[in-house]
Amino acid sequence: MRRKYGFDPYLALIVAVAQMVIAKGASWGQRFVREPLDPYAYALLLIGPLAILAHRRFPLLSTAVALAACDLYLIGGYAYGPSFISPGVLLFLLVVRGRRLTAWFMAAMTLLSFLCYAWWVGNRDVFHNVWILTVILLLMVVAELIRIVKERRAERERVAEEEARRQASEERLTMAQELHDVLAHNISLIHVQASTALHLIDANPEQARSALATIKTASKEVLGEMRSVLNVLREGAPRSPTAGLDRLDDLIERSGLPVKLKRVGSRPLPSQVERAAYRIVQESLTNAARHAPGAEVSVRLEYGERELAVLVSDSGATKPAVLSESGSGNGIPGMRERASALGGTLVAGPSDGGFQVEARLPLPEETS
Repeated sequence: MRRKYGFDPYLALIVAVAQMVIAKGASWGQRFVREPLDPYAYALLLIGPLAILAHRRFPLLSTAVALAACDLYLIGGYAYGPSFISPGVLLFLLVVRGRRLTAWFMAAMTLLSFLCYAWWVGNRDVFHNVWILTVILLLMVVAELIRIVKERRAERERVAEEEARRQASEERLTMAQELHDVLAHNISLIHVQASTALHLIDANPEQARSALATIKTASKEVLGEMRSVLNVLREGAPRSPTAGLDRLDDLIERSGLPVKLKRVGSRPLPSQVERAAYRIVQESLTNAARHAPGAEVSVRLEYGERELAVLVSDSGATKPAVLSESGSGNGIPGMRERASALGGTLVAGPSDGGFQVEARLPLPEETS
């Protein structure tokens, strides 16, 4: 019942008690000029609270019934005051629940009925009529202000909810991209090293054993990454980036390529920039292992005041590729998307017989 009717039963009870108590006091105070309360008067005073209970299903009808009961109470000659509460509450509810046209129409009807009653009993004082108009207008204006506040609060909550959904979608997209990059790199590395091991297992068992050890390490990492992402999806906890430039040495060691790493300068980096730089180096090493086996690779990181420059170049293949399949072709576009998402640039293409990837990622100004 609470879910269906909200606070209406409590409001109806409060209004019923208030009208009865006020009616007692008003009747005693106006005992020489107004009629004493009787069962008919009490019945009319209870109609308004009952109308509040039916207001959600029958807003116009319940308001009209409460107003009619109020008018009959006045016509019966009973004390002024208590009968006005129910119509006022129902007009207020009409406004705050979004039925504004109905509310203003019923407010006009209320004003008209009160003015007609005043004319009928011979009270033709202009100030009395203005006072009635002022009270009704004040009630409607307050209701409109409360309605505006409620609508703005609901709009803020809706916007906040949409923003939360958008952030969750972006987080899921980022996680999917991270998982894709990890899988692509490690599966390609496993494929290369497995092909190398098969090729050399008879002629050079030691090198084949090294390739198998690399496969073991790469498969362990990819399983760890997948477990981490799946745990996040299961628990809904925030995910801390696992890819950072502090892991470049491990990445290079597992690449199976002769790689020279050089850092120029040093400064703290935002996590998004670190993750993007790491993934760009990772994808570049994957491409080198896939398309230029045996090539010498150099990785250069330049920490500038306004940007981080990432340069990965290889000398070109020195032996036939052992991969039987080409890649998906999404590596360079994916790297370019990462750089563009941060407002940076990425250029990739042949260079001096090999291949070069150059990315420039903007950095915020350092604060002292």
